[in-house]
Amino acid sequence: MNSIKTYKPTTSSRRFVTTINYKAFLTKKEPEKSLVVGQSKNAGRSKGRVSVRHQGGGQKKLYRIIDFKQDKFDMPAKVKAIEYDPNRSAFIALVVYPDGEKKYILAPSNLKVNDEIYSSLNKVEIKEGNRMPLEYIPIGLPIHNIELSPGKGGEIVRSAGAKAVITAFENGFAHVKLPSGSIRRISKRCLATIGTVSNPDHDKIKIGKAGRSRHLGIRPTVRGKAMHPAAHPHGGGEGRSPIGLKHPKTPWGKPAKGVRTRKQKPTDKFIVRRRK
Repeated sequence: MNSIKTYKPTTSSRRFVTTINYKAFLTKKEPEKSLVVGQSKNAGRSKGRVSVRHQGGGQKKLYRIIDFKQDKFDMPAKVKAIEYDPNRSAFIALVVYPDGEKKYILAPSNLKVNDEIYSSLNKVEIKEGNRMPLEYIPIGLPIHNIELSPGKGGEIVRSAGAKAVITAFENGFAHVKLPSGSIRRISKRCLATIGTVSNPDHDKIKIGKAGRSRHLGIRPTVRGKAMHPAAHPHGGGEGRSPIGLKHPKTPWGKPAKGVRTRKQKPTDKFIVRRRK
């Protein structure tokens, strides 16, 4: 079954719209009631003022509580369903433990209903969905949902289709190559899940029309050069005028387009190779 769904061109915008064929992957439509909470919107505003532009509106969404720690160790978790999560690009899996507790986790690509997965502080079977410290994972195997501090829970490599690989071990650290291409030193006691994150075709979706962006909570973006001079450094001029400045700027005069924004951080010492 094809993973990308197309539509009949009943309108000129509908002609280009594509979505994920969810019937091929999902097994349950409604979320588990005990694992969802409401969430309030801020529409990109702080104290009533716009702090992040181009945000607002959008469909109401319930937040699914995801277990990024998976700290019920050495207990088999049985997969009951693969579900859609409106708050992230990846699919999520509903798992049930022997004591009856239910939790949501990020679903790896090939996880199926009725599969059993384990999370452990020791070595477990090398199988997609199993979670263990980096020191027990072979070099070159795809991993995701990686901790940066032992016991803190997965913080990186969590979006659809993402994967990282271990390239080496050195002085108590694993060298992990991230999806960005950068290589970072991470304590080998940190946990990671084996496999690639589900929904790898997410990047092939075509929004297709403006209304669909608004449903996602994305408001229109206006080019600075289309504004008047008081509203943006790029504004003004007669007819179609270029930016006209030595360097492109944000509306607040800070350098934009290609300028590195990462400041000196204490975690710089863990970066072996920066992303390009």
